[in-house]
Amino acid sequence: MSALPHVNDSLCGVMGATPTPVGAVVRGLVAGAIGTAAMDTLLFARYRRGGGTSRFRDWEFSTGLSTWEQAPAPAQVGRRLFEGLFERRLPPTRARLVNNVMHWAYGTLNGAQYGIVASSLRRTRIRYGLPFGAAVWAGDYVILPAAKLYEPIWKYDAKTLGNDLSAHVTYGLATAAAWRLLSA
Repeated sequence: MSALPHVNDSLCGVMGATPTPVGAVVRGLVAGAIGTAAMDTLLFARYRRGGGTSRFRDWEFSTGLSTWEQAPAPAQVGRRLFEGLFERRLPPTRARLVNNVMHWAYGTLNGAQYGIVASSLRRTRIRYGLPFGAAVWAGDYVILPAAKLYEPIWKYDAKTLGNDLSAHVTYGLATAAAWRLLSA
């Protein structure tokens, strides 16, 4: 008998077969990070096939990003959140950092949401990553145009939308697979 049964119980909730709510969130965060890494690996492979020459580390961490004008949507969202919350301007030298923090935070936090839902299911399946990834993709095409960071979805060509959807489905499947492994 353990001298500290409450400690063993809480650890079981984080990594055991039936997760507690906190355990579901922790597993989801880890699974979301793995899903984000899988998505980035796919996007980097496409970048290289398209003629890109940067090393993975430089590409992944936005080396060379130094202005808000060239910053992608994650950096723009982060900038707006920071400036709205703290009522201070964020210098362009922070674009690179904000882009990376927001990209990884978005992927891991969506994974936490997946973990909460998946932990309530009788049995999780990797194929549940398909609708999950598609839902994250669709949400981007609702939120980002409303924030005036993307054009409305109908202004993009099918190839752009398909490439973006397949990257998000990769994220969803990798997140679901990681969740399943972490739950085994």
